[in-house]
Amino acid sequence: MNPKPVIPRLLALQDVDEAIAHQVEAGSRQTALAFIDALEAAFNHIGSFPESGSPRHAHELDIPGLRSWPLSGLPFLIFYIERQDHIDVWRVLHQRMDIPTRFE
Repeated sequence: MNPKPVIPRLLALQDVDEAIAHQVEAGSRQTALAFIDALEAAFNHIGSFPESGSPRHAHELDIPGLRSWPLSGLPFLIFYIERQDHIDVWRVLHQRMDIPTRFE
């Protein structure tokens, strides 16, 4: 099976930009680079195995098909829905955020 393309929405791209900017401003360029590497690895994983993400937040947020996948070694989750021809990434959020509020 061929991997599906992973396509982040505008909010997901903004989440990524904010996370990287925060890490750079905190003086941790290494963490910012690790974040980018982990994000790329996670996108590759969910493109190949979209069903492997947790459906937990789909029930909590009442968003059918929503799944989440953690970034390896970092406290972030990718929220996505598998579509017929691609992976629709909705958000990339820190696990300590008020996730339901960020989805309103």
